[in-house]
Amino acid sequence: MESYKRIKHRTFEIIQPDHEHDLASRAFDIVVIILIVINVIVVMIDTFELPDSVRRITNTIENISVIIFTVEYLLRVWTADELYPDTASITKSRLRYIFSFMALIDLLAILPFYLPMVFTVDLRVLRMLRIIRLFRVFKINRYTTALGTISKVFKAKAGELISSMSVVLLLMLISSVLMYNFEHEAQPDSFTNIFQSMWWSVATVTTIGYGDIYPVTVAGKILSTIIALLGIGLVAVPTGIISAGFTEIVHAERSEKQDEKSFCPYCGKKLL
Repeated sequence: MESYKRIKHRTFEIIQPDHEHDLASRAFDIVVIILIVINVIVVMIDTFELPDSVRRITNTIENISVIIFTVEYLLRVWTADELYPDTASITKSRLRYIFSFMALIDLLAILPFYLPMVFTVDLRVLRMLRIIRLFRVFKINRYTTALGTISKVFKAKAGELISSMSVVLLLMLISSVLMYNFEHEAQPDSFTNIFQSMWWSVATVTTIGYGDIYPVTVAGKILSTIIALLGIGLVAVPTGIISAGFTEIVHAERSEKQDEKSFCPYCGKKLL
């Protein structure tokens, strides 16, 4: 029993990305990251017309990847009680992990491979399911701090982002209704309904300006000018909020590291 617990705990240490000073854990992280990058490249290569020899190689890479990702997923489920030691039972800790965000990403990464074995799937549907393989790129979130920092920023600034985006959406809705009323009679083929006006509004507010739909009436041109000018300022607001969030989190992380260095790692006393 003790040996089983030791093996389980050691397995947990290896598959967790937090153990930077553990050589086996670091090697595991590097292998998984390389495999994820290779899989993303394979997904892109699959969009080309490939000879059978190259197709066989990509299929082999896919099969090997699925096996490795499946073993990784099962190991993470097996060691879930190590990840959630405060959970009442092993079953509950495993269920808690299975329904976590990263576990769902892991499952989506391997699911398209196994579904055709269980269900009779139309080949067109199968091709669509293979697109889900791209979810493997999100697995890299475990092994880099970049995506983790982005999620922290969005969580910390959720209120401000929702408020600013609400203003932008309200502006687009009002401008869409007005533009439809201004342009529908003059251009019934272009501004056929409110959704077409919404497409114009998105392109104008974000200052993209595709030019496939544009106003021809005087009122429509005036409205378009106003919306374009407002869009320059309003769309920049969420960008500023996110930039400020990044700055705050980077400063906070640096302060934490400096605080850690100011204490003795052995006795815990503050260094002079």
